[in-house]
Amino acid sequence: MLEEFIHFILPPIIAGIELIGIVVVTIGALLGFYHYVMNLLHRDNYSVKYELANSMATGLEFKMAAEILKTVLIRDLNELLILGSIILLRALLSFMIHVEMRETQRHGEGAQE
Repeated sequence: MLEEFIHFILPPIIAGIELIGIVVVTIGALLGFYHYVMNLLHRDNYSVKYELANSMATGLEFKMAAEILKTVLIRDLNELLILGSIILLRALLSFMIHVEMRETQRHGEGAQE
């Protein structure tokens, strides 16, 4: 009975969390583009790259949370291997984005000194 309830309630929750990740990345990309255009027009020194990377990392975290919840629904080894691969790739992307954010932040601080 509990297992049936979990299989009934979990897919909409997973879809909602994935949608949140998509919205975060979309809003971050739109804001990044807006600030990019403003930098071109007004010669501002706003860190568009950092803002975009931050939104992508946050969106990936939501997507990984949804993938982790999907592990409850796994029925066979093939699904587990696919899901594990997806989680590994997203974790690697998230790590690379965080490294890029640190580099951008470090170069931005060095330029202001």
